Amino acid sequence: MFSFVFLVTIFGFTSAVKDSVVGPSYVAAVYEHNIILNPDPGVPLSRADALRHMNLNLDIYERQAAKASQQGAQILVFPENGLQGFNFSRLSVAGYLEPTPDPQREKWNPCTEPGKYNNTEVLNRLSCMARRYNLYLVANVADLQPCPLPTDPSAVCPTDLRWQFNTNVVFSSEGLLVARYHKDNLYYEDYFDTPPQPEIITFDTPFAGRFGLLICFDLLFYNPTVALVEKGVRQLIFPTAWMNQLPLLDSIQYQRAFSLGANVTLLASNIRHDKLIMTGSGIYTPFSATYHHAKEGEPEKDELLVARVPVLDPLWVEKSITKEEEVRVDDSRSSTSDEFGYCHKKNSPDPPSETAGSVYSSSDTFISTMMHDPFTFALLNDTEGNLKVCNGSFCCYLQYRQPPQESSKELFALGVFSGMHRWHGLALQICALVRCGGLDPFSCGQKVDESESKLDFVLEAKFGTKYVYPSVLASNMVLEQPKNFESTACGRVTLKHYNMTAGLVTACLYGRMYHLDKE
Repeated sequence: MFSFVFLVTIFGFTSAVKDSVVGPSYVAAVYEHNIILNPDPGVPLSRADALRHMNLNLDIYERQAAKASQQGAQILVFPENGLQGFNFSRLSVAGYLEPTPDPQREKWNPCTEPGKYNNTEVLNRLSCMARRYNLYLVANVADLQPCPLPTDPSAVCPTDLRWQFNTNVVFSSEGLLVARYHKDNLYYEDYFDTPPQPEIITFDTPFAGRFGLLICFDLLFYNPTVALVEKGVRQLIFPTAWMNQLPLLDSIQYQRAFSLGANVTLLASNIRHDKLIMTGSGIYTPFSATYHHAKEGEPEKDELLVARVPVLDPLWVEKSITKEEEVRVDDSRSSTSDEFGYCHKKNSPDPPSETAGSVYSSSDTFISTMMHDPFTFALLNDTEGNLKVCNGSFCCYLQYRQPPQESSKELFALGVFSGMHRWHGLALQICALVRCGGLDPFSCGQKVDESESKLDFVLEAKFGTKYVYPSVLASNMVLEQPKNFESTACGRVTLKHYNMTAGLVTACLYGRMYHLDKE
């Protein structure tokens, strides 16, 4: 487990201290679950057999809830698919489904009213767990809803006349079901349905105010994630079964990046399953991170993270954190930004302010594939220098210096991409300083997780969006907090870092043009 706290006033680091948070705070816990899987998920199980399987995982949840409670946790988050697993068919998942009523329409405490609905044994047990250990509990379940859908009777029913949803449920410390969220952005989950309309779901707590709900792949899309943030929700709950994709979308890398770029707390709980490269959970705020990421070859085991974090709900906190204490995205709107925060480009991007006046080398560039997309790269051929690399009209600027004592046996490159992601319809603008897989330039963009070279750098660009998420990933899956991250409403972004504690793997500005996404 790693922890750090970012102190903007001195641009420094210190170890995370559980009780070091000043002002209103609460204790959060997330659990990375070494899941017990169904060995043959394509074969339908009876309800009794499916329950026996889920109870094995619930037994583990029970032990973790007890541990979290002993450490003072007030809210505990379990991962996506943590009870039943994945890779089902629409028919074979049926035994795992439970009808989850809408808490916005009715009040129900499964622990104290266990007979109100049939086939709700898992919900009953989760409710009693929350009640027994006196904490808010978030879990992910497989929900069954009838046709027509009670919340949207006009929605066209699936062909088998039932709705099956990947679902977050939230229980209060009394066991009351207080929130239900159906995942909007499914990732190769054809046994689940997308809800007819995106759901923007929040719930309130007595210790930290309001939280918003999302699941896994949702983190990459406007709905519900950014929609929640733009409604003022600054505390997000994120169960996930995230398959890591270096060099730009490792779990902790993007979790941290989103927390910083959106200026929110993110409570992220992942599965641990090496066959699908699943690991990486954390408790992230704009000021600190407590996280876990297993290294390749380590034994598969679970991990409970507990940390005290500041309350960020602006309606709950009477006195806001001052600007000097925040790492924040400037939410102001300029004349070149429309109501959604996208910038109207009249000309090519101006050189960013941090590096204005510097002389940039537009050295030989080449195309290499990174994350399935054709990036334009330029190599860092010297121990220090300035680079400008463009992909179309989108340009990234880099000032860099490698301390003289560092080895030159590793190759680095600045990669730039502006366009539609090849697989998932994501509209992207990305600046990425990466360590290449070898000394061949065309190894740039390959998966790398180790590095010996510590670089000082300033990475800048003018994006066509304000939605830019920064990350600095160091050797052996260590997150480094940028020394400085600045962003304006019209997309001028600067990422500055120096005095690295470990070798640089990737430094990235990951821009999302949500308004250009394809279905």
